Amino acid sequence: MSIRWFPSASAIPWRRWAAATAVPVLALVLLLAALWVAVRVTPLQSVTTGGQTVQVGAASPGWGLSGPGELDLFGQTIATEPEFPGPVRPRLRLTHITANAELAQLLGSSDHGGAGTMGRELAAGWFRYALWEGAVSAGVVVLVLAPIAGFRHYSLRRTAAVLLAGVTAMTAVNLVGFSLLASGTPAALRHVHSLSDLVGRRATTPVAPVAGPSLREVQAVVLGDSTAAGIGNRPMPDPSTQDQACGRSADAYAQQLAAVNNWNVLNLACSGATIRTGLLGPQQAGQITATPQLAELERAPKALVVIVGIGADDLHWADLTRLCAASPNCDDRATDAYFQQQMAQFVLDYRDLLTQLAALPNHPTVIVNQYYDPFGPDLSCLAPLGVTSGKVDALRSRLNQLNTALRQGADAAGFISVQPSFAGHTLCSSQSFVQGPKDRAPLHPTAAGELAIALADQQALLLAEQRAASTKTPTPSKTTSSSP
Repeated sequence: MSIRWFPSASAIPWRRWAAATAVPVLALVLLLAALWVAVRVTPLQSVTTGGQTVQVGAASPGWGLSGPGELDLFGQTIATEPEFPGPVRPRLRLTHITANAELAQLLGSSDHGGAGTMGRELAAGWFRYALWEGAVSAGVVVLVLAPIAGFRHYSLRRTAAVLLAGVTAMTAVNLVGFSLLASGTPAALRHVHSLSDLVGRRATTPVAPVAGPSLREVQAVVLGDSTAAGIGNRPMPDPSTQDQACGRSADAYAQQLAAVNNWNVLNLACSGATIRTGLLGPQQAGQITATPQLAELERAPKALVVIVGIGADDLHWADLTRLCAASPNCDDRATDAYFQQQMAQFVLDYRDLLTQLAALPNHPTVIVNQYYDPFGPDLSCLAPLGVTSGKVDALRSRLNQLNTALRQGADAAGFISVQPSFAGHTLCSSQSFVQGPKDRAPLHPTAAGELAIALADQQALLLAEQRAASTKTPTPSKTTSSSP
């Protein structure tokens, strides 16, 4: 004899209540998930103003009632100085830099007569992004609900009603999100006169040419730090006081390019140079004060090529490397936080440099050299210093972050970015392109390494010339007709 269980009368209302509650909960989860997906996949909207192209969108929603937005500068995320009300805040990305008559606007914290132009454009871009985000999120809801309706075998009329309800609910959520939770964002964006306003600092004043005779015979100029100077290799013949103080070498890639192209190359690179103290500002090198490299560059009005190698000293790379070797773990939070802080400062300075290079009146071809990876699979020569494969991975990750910023910045300015490769000739190899721990300038290129950098630059120049030649429209030849 079998016994059947029948639900009591009190259990049936409970089930109905649970089912009735689950529907709105699942609907809310769907709407929030669609909003989360839409914020990540909706394309940022581009606005162009004052010689710069900036993409505008929304950052991932936060939990606070207000906070900073995000500025993506050459792959580095920087919190904006102005705070925005609500959990939905803007995300801005600089994608293109040009220099023109509005150079003062680009570098300053006010727009000098074009009051509010950038702010209005950013606000307009924000509105366009909100419309696109609303359409994308509604599309996500439709893509989720349509298969469910088909699985449940809804009629066409009921399916349309479900989809319409989903789109309406999603639209309402977006209206709340952008109209209420981010209602103050357009007004805050309208007060932005330049990107410098977003980070709360005034950019460097444009560098003026240094006094002295014009160097009209110079065809190429190298700016940069100790890697560009060629430190640790053969000294310059008959070096000047500044050559000695800056560690410039006869094996530097500037000299290699001069020999290959029969150029007059001016090497202004100096050991220890950073963007602010070296390229855009004076640098104390030993007992002398070197004038800004960019000021010296402007004395060479006929230079058709400018090569830049900078960044390691801005980030105190040598100190970080020594600290990494001495520490049990160099991927700790404190070290990473310090590195990220230095990177944030570097990309801001780098933007200033790129803008001023783009403003050079002769519009030279500008090459930005990335840094080579000095580490290979063999680390035996570094083992006595405490360098392990894990530490090398941490250092390489930070080096890649610097190179990403260098590359993206060069791309934004329309310059050429070059990545030299020392593959097969890294540290501890039998024919290393890198000076070892016991050499005069550890981790810097040897003479062969400087040659490898020069060859990479030379290849980039040749490719640029070929592309330029292929894009030129041939001039129609003039023909003279005569009667027979």
